[in-house]
Amino acid sequence: MNPLELAGARPGAPFTVTFDGRTLSALPGQTVAAALWTAGVTAWRSTRGADRPRGVFCGIGVCFDCLVTVNGRPNQRACLVPVQPGDVIRTQEGTGHDDA
Repeated sequence: MNPLELAGARPGAPFTVTFDGRTLSALPGQTVAAALWTAGVTAWRSTRGADRPRGVFCGIGVCFDCLVTVNGRPNQRACLVPVQPGDVIRTQEGTGHDDA
């Protein structure tokens, strides 16, 4: 039995968001990280120095490994930001600012 069955919970209707131009399905109440994980995306940021892939590490907003750009706003913690219908989510490059 899964937790939704135990609680008698039923999620609302799915909606779509985009991640790096790809349309993904999400559910009300999910964080950006949960929606990305559900879609099979496990890394969405690269480190500043070594350009190494990062995704969720702590899952509680402490480590800042899960930073993404949401609707043009860089440095959003994917593990804390609730996903909204129509969100445009992008991989975070470096600091998330145009720092080329």
